Formats: sequence, structure tokens, C-alpha cells
Amino acid sequence: MTRGDSSIGRVMAQMAMVMNLDKCIGCHTCSVTCKQAWTNRTGVEYVWFNNVETRPGQGYPRRYEDQDTWQGGWILNSRGRLTLKAGGRFKKLASIFSNPKLPTLDDYYEPWTYDYATLTNAPLQEHTPVARPKSLITGKDMKISWSANWDDSLGGSSDHGRKDVLLSEVSEKIKLEFEQTFMFYLPRICEHCLNPSCAASCPSGAIYKRTEDGIVLVDQDRCRGWRMCVTGCPYKKVYFNHRTGKAEKCTFCFPRVEVGLPTVCSETCVGRLRYIGLVLYDVDRVLDAACTPDDTELYEAQRGVFLDPNDPEVIAAAERDGIPRDWVEAAQRSPIHALINTYKVALPLHPEYRTMPMVWYIPPLSPVVDAVRETGHDSENHRNLFAAVDALRIPVDYLAQLFTAGDPAPVDAVLRRLAAMRSYMRDINLGREPDAAIPEQVGMSEQQMYDMYRLLALAKYDERYVIPPAHAEQAHNLEELATECSLDYEGGPGMGGSGPFGETSGGAAPIAVENYQALRDRQSADTPATPTDKATRVNLLNWDGKGTPPGLFPPSNGGAASGGEEPDAGGEVEPKP
Repeated sequence: MTRGDSSIGRVMAQMAMVMNLDKCIGCHTCSVTCKQAWTNRTGVEYVWFNNVETRPGQGYPRRYEDQDTWQGGWILNSRGRLTLKAGGRFKKLASIFSNPKLPTLDDYYEPWTYDYATLTNAPLQEHTPVARPKSLITGKDMKISWSANWDDSLGGSSDHGRKDVLLSEVSEKIKLEFEQTFMFYLPRICEHCLNPSCAASCPSGAIYKRTEDGIVLVDQDRCRGWRMCVTGCPYKKVYFNHRTGKAEKCTFCFPRVEVGLPTVCSETCVGRLRYIGLVLYDVDRVLDAACTPDDTELYEAQRGVFLDPNDPEVIAAAERDGIPRDWVEAAQRSPIHALINTYKVALPLHPEYRTMPMVWYIPPLSPVVDAVRETGHDSENHRNLFAAVDALRIPVDYLAQLFTAGDPAPVDAVLRRLAAMRSYMRDINLGREPDAAIPEQVGMSEQQMYDMYRLLALAKYDERYVIPPAHAEQAHNLEELATECSLDYEGGPGMGGSGPFGETSGGAAPIAVENYQALRDRQSADTPATPTDKATRVNLLNWDGKGTPPGLFPPSNGGAASGGEEPDAGGEVEPKP
């Protein structure tokens, strides 16, 4: 069943993700589609629920992993109990109106657009007109000096490379030669942790973890904009909307997940490197696992929290705790459980933060393979690969700082399994007799190795995404859909009203020049996307959050449309005088 105590406490289901870093090409398609779906509104111009970082690099926001500065996550106190690194409720109360542990806009970046109107409207002249960058915060001309992935492909590494927080934890050689040693891309979203420190940090109780699938959300009605959650999240994946005065974060695309669809970032991923599925876990073991004294043992402690969905005792306990049968079956087919606990090739991001993250990663093998190829030796021979993994201790040490709190042994074991899979499958693909000793050397059977290859290399859509739809009987628990999504309207749940602490604080944020015409047209014109026989419709993804265009909100108060509009005798909506 599981390691340790055989007794099973309360069983819960958790939606989780695994990313195969060997396949990420750094194209940022996931980031762009997420941006278009969730954060293309005013007030969140700098926000990226999904971003892709180049490692080594500073990350986004800059040096977010420096918890000595940002005070994120949990630590163990002198009595061995979990406590927030930023302090408890009394410390928060003392600084509730002036929280000093927040990244500034410079730590993120000042978002910008370009003055495209100059290009399109400039008169004939001797020199080509220039579309200058303009700040989306102030609307003034600006100089671009930083962005969400300024380190892209080690860009600027000569100036910024040594500022990588993890490089200070490993040897001097990697500090001096890391450009030649390795480079990889690290996509990041909210970790939707089992023990979220952002939720524990919120004075208003606005951040909560859904009981049915473990997705962590922000209740826009209850959020008061204290921003303690931004400090509390060690991954800095909670953001502040400066227009609404509310916190926002990755929602794991819960409206899609509830109907069995993958997240937008997963659906559009060019490399098909993301896997989504359910895991069953024992909620009564989470606190004990998070309190594990040694940081390097937290990875195994979290694996011990997960339950085997094929165990009859686990199945009985899941049914006892109200988990639907089809959800249990989905957990049995879950690629997440297979990659974490069956094949043991996925690792958590910074387990030392003790939040029990639920977005895991398969570390990249390609730097090792490239190193062998450059020597002129066979880069697919398992003996050469095993020797290279063992010799390249510096890259393994860096990966260990990311995924196993500095312990290189689990990372080394994962890389050996991936190297063994390459060598074993090459014999099969070339028509040679496979060598059964190769999987045996890494503690796997031949069937397990072949199954792992099928999942990592050739998995079909419904094998990568095993997402059971929500049940009708869970509908009363899913009412957050109406209030969590921050596509706010005037007077709605995400707006604080006009005034010094409301939507107009600091003045109105400018609309991106290239979007203004499209926004105006969509809100006023009848097009093929807005049929003439129905009320005018607006695409939520392109709505700037201002006003209540006809047809956007359902009728209320006895048929009157939202925003003071009412239907005429023919069913069309007319604004009140």
C-alpha cells in the first residue's frame, strides 16, 4: 500500500501536474495562452500565472527563491512545529498596513506596450517613425530594462548570472563555468500545495483549498488586499491586482477541469510535456510529513502521503470518505501517480519550503547526453551515460537544490532511470535483443521500463490528461466559479468601489494601444461573433472590465439586465435613460 503505518486516515483527492523538463523548448506558448485567458485585463499587466524561466537565472520575480529576504513558506520552530517563516498572526497584525516583505514592481518588471499609433498615423517623412515603448502603468515613455524572462537562454548571464540564488549553494566551478555546463527551461505555475502557506498567511481567510480536488483559489468577495499571501507564498505565485485591490493567482483552469478538460497551458504546450491527473492522499499524514526534521527527507515524506489507488483498503477508504468511484478509477489511470510513485522519476519543486507542492518535475537528462556526445563516445550506451551522470556532479547538485533540498541521491537515481530507458529502448527500436540487465540496474522490470517509455515519449491525449469531470452532487461546493474568476465588473465582487482604496486608486490604468480599437468594436458592433438576432455579446477574454456591455450578464431582478438595462417587447436589450 504505502510506506510506514498501514492505517489509513481521511482520504482526499488532489489534482496535480507533472512536467517533463527534457521536452521544454522555452517557446513560452503556455505563458502567452495563459495570459490571454486569465490576465490580459487592466491591473494585472505584470502578472504571469504561468511563466517559463531559464535556469540558471534569477527567476520571476527576481530572486524569488531567496527566502531570507521574502520570508515565504514554513519553517520548524524550536519545538519542531510548523510556523510561517514571515511570522504568526501577531507579527502580521503589527505590519498589516505596511508589509515590508513584498517584491516591488522592479522585482517583477514594469509592463509596457508600444505607441503603434505613431506608425500608422505618422505623415510622410524622411525618417521612419518609431513606436516607442510606453509604460502600461503610467502611460509615459520608458526604457525597457527587465522582463519576466530577461535571463532567456542565459541572456545577460555575464551581468546577472551570479545573482542566481541556487548558484551560491553549490561549488565555485559551476559559478564560473555554468554557461558551458548546462542550461534548461523551467515552466512554473502555482503549486496548489497540500499545505499552502499563502492560505495560512491570509488575514481575511480569502484563500482556500477546494475539498473536492485540492485546487487553491482566492475568494474575491473576502479578499481585502492585505497582500500577506504574496509574502507567504515562497514561489511568489500570488499577485496583486492594483486596479481592483485584490489578490489573484493561477486557478488551475478549474472551469475547464470541472468538465474534464486540461488547463490552457497544458492544452497548448508545443512539447506536450505536461501531465495532469488525480492522486489520492491521506490528509492525516500531511502535517507529520511537513514537519519532517531533515529537509532532505521531505521528498520521501511527501511521497509517503500519497496512497496506492489500486489497494483494496485505499479504495474502500476513498468510498467511505465520499470520493466518487469514477474518480478512484481516474486515480488508478493517473499519469501523476505513475510518474511519482511507480516509476519514481518526478520530483517536487523546493520541498524545503514545506508547503507540499503538487506540481512536480522530471529533471532534464539532455545536458548529460550532450556531454557524452561531445567526447565522441556513444551517447546512448548505458555504461557511458551512467558514468556521465556520476561524473557530472555539479549539474546534479544544482538540480538537487531545485528539487530535493540539496540531496543529489534522488536526482541521480532519476537521471539513471531516464538514461537506462534511452539505452534499453534503442536496442528495441534497432531490432536488437533488449538487454534485461539495463532496467534491472535501476530497480525496474522490463515491462515497467517499456510502460514508462510509452508514457514519456508516446502518450496519447487521454493518457497525459486523466481528468474526471465534477459530479452534479458536488455543485454546491463549486459555487466559487462565480466569485473567484477576477473578470470583474463595476460594483462586482472584485471591485472595491471608487475612492482612495478602490478601483481608481492611483488613477486609471491605460489600455494597451493595440487593443483599444478591438475592445471598442467588440463592445458596440454586431459581427458574425455577435449575432443580430440576439443581444450583443462580449468576449470575456477581450473585455477590459469596464462597464456592463449588453448581453454580458444574465438578466436579474425580474428580467432586468445587469447594469440597468431592460428588454423591450421584442426581447432586445435597451439601456435605461
